[in-house]
Amino acid sequence: MATSTPVRHAWRALIGLVAVIAVLFGVNALGVFVFEKSSWTPELALDLQGGTQITLSAQTEDGADPSPEQLQQAVGIIRQRVDASGVSESEILTEGGRNIVVQVPGTIDQETSDRLEASAQMTLRPVLAASQGANTFIGEDGTETPYPWPTQSLAATPATEPTNASDLNWVTEELAAQFNAFDCAAPQNDPSKADTDAAMIACDADGFTKYILGPVELDGSHIDDATNGYDQQRAQWLVQLDFDDEGTKIFGEISKRLVTMTGSQRQFAFVLDGLVISAPEMQAQILDGRPSISGPTLDAEGTKALAEQLKFGALPLSFETQSNSQISATLGTQQLQIGLIAALIGLALVALYSLISYRALGVVIIASLAVMAVITYITLCILAWRMGFRLSLAGVAGLIVTIGFTADSFIVYFERIRDELRDGKSVTAAVEDGWDRAKRTIYISKSINVLAAVVLYVLADSSVKGFAFTLGLTTVIDVLIFILFTHPVMQLLARTRFFGGGHPFSGMNAEALGAVYRERAQFKAVPTTAASRGKAAKDAKSRGEAQRRQTIAERKAAEASAARNATTTKERNED
Repeated sequence: MATSTPVRHAWRALIGLVAVIAVLFGVNALGVFVFEKSSWTPELALDLQGGTQITLSAQTEDGADPSPEQLQQAVGIIRQRVDASGVSESEILTEGGRNIVVQVPGTIDQETSDRLEASAQMTLRPVLAASQGANTFIGEDGTETPYPWPTQSLAATPATEPTNASDLNWVTEELAAQFNAFDCAAPQNDPSKADTDAAMIACDADGFTKYILGPVELDGSHIDDATNGYDQQRAQWLVQLDFDDEGTKIFGEISKRLVTMTGSQRQFAFVLDGLVISAPEMQAQILDGRPSISGPTLDAEGTKALAEQLKFGALPLSFETQSNSQISATLGTQQLQIGLIAALIGLALVALYSLISYRALGVVIIASLAVMAVITYITLCILAWRMGFRLSLAGVAGLIVTIGFTADSFIVYFERIRDELRDGKSVTAAVEDGWDRAKRTIYISKSINVLAAVVLYVLADSSVKGFAFTLGLTTVIDVLIFILFTHPVMQLLARTRFFGGGHPFSGMNAEALGAVYRERAQFKAVPTTAASRGKAAKDAKSRGEAQRRQTIAERKAAEASAARNATTTKERNED
């Protein structure tokens, strides 16, 4: 029973590893065959695959060149937009004093393209009136007739000075007539450059509803954060907003006013580039600066998209698209092939070194690396689907470096086992005690690797993030392989005749390793005649190494034992 427990543990661990691999392949198969958004090959980054290049020209309100600070702020926000859309390994650079060049791998969909190209001057305005997007009426003859565009005879200024942004005096005769005739689908009706201090007409993104909005009361720069989530109590999706201190104060005053209104005037519109992306109704006074937006038509995808628009909608500039084109890979498949060849050479060298140094134990190292390669490969496929991860040349370098780190772990483990064998322990005991000693060293070493990868990923440029990500990912997988594969396999092999019996080619032959320690303070006699060559010289070298590994207490115990034996022999001779 004492020896069966490690065996059962080993089989449970191996079954668990098989289950993990099966789940990973099942998840990716789900993405390939059901959702049709995954693939059986990892996605490649811009430097290896090529992609789409969009050149945006920054526009200021007065037509002057934007300042470098404004341009860098715009680059940062656009980068957040790209990352939030699930596209990684992108490049966003400034060009000259006005342009921003966005390069993303592969072919981006129209939704992502529109999101990148959109200038994002978000404003928050109260709703004065709302109706369906129709701009026609049924005339006296019973036919559908378009509303006429107003003439200059209608009043364009308020008859009475409005007292606040929700005052209906903002709706002049001219504005009311324009509202009736406003066609949301007409390209000439572009409200994106409307006066911020006056009322305006805007439509929602679908063109289904059009609004008359009051002057701007807040802008997107006061939004610190916006996240989507699911409200368990109300069983619906929502978007949670966080305003800064000034925005909290202003929004609190707005909520006090709107909550007393009726009809459409209780609504508050978030306007992005002249389009109303949301117009929720004020339900209560909100004085903590943390309003939420919810509704029966908002689902998980809708709230996520709305949160991204609100969060990243505070660009200080507007943009005009100068070009949108496909670009070729900067490095190409040749560099990828070189990277793969380097990885294969590294694997071959590690395998050769393992077989020479550890004999048959080297097969365990090779098998562990093979299992690790399978898990890493399918994980990269899943991450490409779920997170938009793309493998760059820097990421390939991270995978190659991990081969060396993984070999370090095997060396630590196997050397601990050999140390236990030199101390005279059996193979099964050496495997268990060697694991207890090695795992602490391995855990500490891997923790430092993961910590370094996290710091590098957070602080480094996007071109280096791929290296840091693959390094951290494979380090975690390395630890998983050690727990679920390497150690369980060693537990099982230790009970075979070949390894447990200490075959000379097993790499676990105690005599070849110089195991001179039998019991406490009892050592094998070491021949005094020095051999200069052959097996005797090799054994002498091994014994010398084992003696050097004795602790001070063991050496003192051996010396004391030898002294007692010499005294006893002398006394017997005298008698």
